[in-house]
Amino acid sequence: MQITNSLMGAGLSAFQNGQQRVEQAATSIASASASALGNSQAVAELTEELIQLKVGEHTAKLGARMIQSADEVLGTLIDTQA
Repeated sequence: MQITNSLMGAGLSAFQNGQQRVEQAATSIASASASALGNSQAVAELTEELIQLKVGEHTAKLGARMIQSADEVLGTLIDTQA
C-alpha cells in the first residue's frame, strides 16, 4: 500500500510540475510581441519557450501515466485481498 501511495504522490507531483511549466511557457509565448519576431534574440527566446511547452506536456503525460499505474496497482491489490 505504501508503494502505491508513493507512486501516486510522485505522479501527482510530476503532473503538477508539467502543468506549471506549460502555463509559464504559454504565458511567455502569448506575451511575445509579433513585431519582435524579426529580432533573432526574440526568435531564440520564443523557440526556448516552445521547447519548455513541449517538455511540460511530456512531464504532465508522464505524471498521468504514473497515476494510472498506481491506480491499477491499487486495483490489483484490492482484487487480491477480496
